[in-house]
Amino acid sequence: MKTAAIILLVFVIVCSFYFFRRRNKTHAEASEDLIDKSLLAKHVNFYSGLDDVGKREFEEAVHFFLSHTRITGVDTAVTTLDRMLIAAGAVIPIFHFKKWRYYNLREVLLYSDAINHNFESKGNSDRNILGMVGSGVYNNMMFLSKASLHSGFENKSDKHNTTIHEFVHLLDKADGDTDGIPDLLIDKKYVLPWVNMIHENMQQIARGKSDIDSYAFTNKAEFFAVAAEYFFEQPALLEAKHPELFKMLANMFELPDTERNNESGL
Repeated sequence: MKTAAIILLVFVIVCSFYFFRRRNKTHAEASEDLIDKSLLAKHVNFYSGLDDVGKREFEEAVHFFLSHTRITGVDTAVTTLDRMLIAAGAVIPIFHFKKWRYYNLREVLLYSDAINHNFESKGNSDRNILGMVGSGVYNNMMFLSKASLHSGFENKSDKHNTTIHEFVHLLDKADGDTDGIPDLLIDKKYVLPWVNMIHENMQQIARGKSDIDSYAFTNKAEFFAVAAEYFFEQPALLEAKHPELFKMLANMFELPDTERNNESGL
């Protein structure tokens, strides 16, 4: 009787091992199919500027993001390019944080165009939201406009990328408050200098003496997200025009010295 029980137990263990090994392998293969390196190379400057090791790390981060985050089309079909660009926008701000995970994001909802506060993407009813991080009942969700998603990566000469902007808000929100002071990215001793830097730059924006987008004047959280867009889209220009701001952001995002002064993106 005992011998039969032992044989049965061994059989169950072997079958379970095979099942889970096979399932994990199939899941990994399915996730790999989501990654299109040619699309990343063609549309994402950040990825193109990496060496071979960096590219592999970027691809692994994209793989992880797509394996753990739902991307749902609301009034539009989600294409492979859409997935690549959304994942790239997620990975770029955290690329140098190897263990960072977006635990505060469960799903990205993709709309065909800008939406209003009623989440309508059609008509002319104040549709001015290109991207938004959800709160309340929409917590752990992000809303993105497909048109803005694509334009953010297609225009390689501006300082705007809505997708990066929204994921920077998630980084900011990781400490519990979306306030422009990302406690997880900045040492306490630099908080006051950072706040002072924000206020100084906002005053320059208000006087029309800054090339930073005026939306940064909204509040500290928006300043941080807008400045981060500029940092990742046009790092050389930001360093030339706003060296102290560039230095602060480079320290926050842990940019290695060897990757600074890169004309085509960080």
